[in-house]
Amino acid sequence: MSFENKVVIITGAANGIGKAVALEYAKSGGKVVLADIDETKGGQTAGEIRNLGEEAHFVKTDVRNPEDIVKLIDVAQQAYSRIDILINNAGKGLFKSPFEVTIEEWEDIIHTNLRSVFLCSREAAKVMKENQYGGSIVNIASTRAIMSEPHSEGYAATKGGIVALTHALAASLSEYKITVNAISPGWIETGDYSKLRKQDHEQHFSKRVGKPDDIARACLYLTAKENDFVTGINLVVDGGMTRKMIYEE
Repeated sequence: MSFENKVVIITGAANGIGKAVALEYAKSGGKVVLADIDETKGGQTAGEIRNLGEEAHFVKTDVRNPEDIVKLIDVAQQAYSRIDILINNAGKGLFKSPFEVTIEEWEDIIHTNLRSVFLCSREAAKVMKENQYGGSIVNIASTRAIMSEPHSEGYAATKGGIVALTHALAASLSEYKITVNAISPGWIETGDYSKLRKQDHEQHFSKRVGKPDDIARACLYLTAKENDFVTGINLVVDGGMTRKMIYEE
């Protein structure tokens, strides 16, 4: 799967999964546009990519702000005259008792995690539909769209919304040859992997906790032109954890 000269936008690209995705596309020949609210770390990630001899632009972006989203797409189009791939990765958590969540906190996570996916997708699709071969959008959801712990209502609502939005956009954008898919990561460790316990890994059929690169490779699969028969799906990448029956003993 070659991404030579493909223009790829990744939101939330400064850290964790977003950073791994950006690096993977760059190594595969893509021209990467990184968007993040963290200007320092975003710039550092762009610098790492340039040190590999690949192209990267960083655009400071608050995905809660529609004007920032429009600017991001404009910068990418002005730099490269096209957009081929969009990875909607930006997001945040909210784990708090439903009796204590404020209206401001609820709206913040909805705007950050869910509304941004719609707005980024719509703006990118305006450019993609002018491409002869369309484009690809991948939305990062979560296994928390289908399973929950207490006090996760805001996060679960946004991730469930992303899964539903994904197949709706796949239907709407199909006439423009734009594929739209979601990835639902399970436990992806973005900190010190060496500090994980044996029982952490044993929770998975895969016998290991996930890494950001696992999600990056899934993004490449879903956006490769050879795989344009795959659209509207939610690809669960969780080492089998959500399929494992758990009995208390």
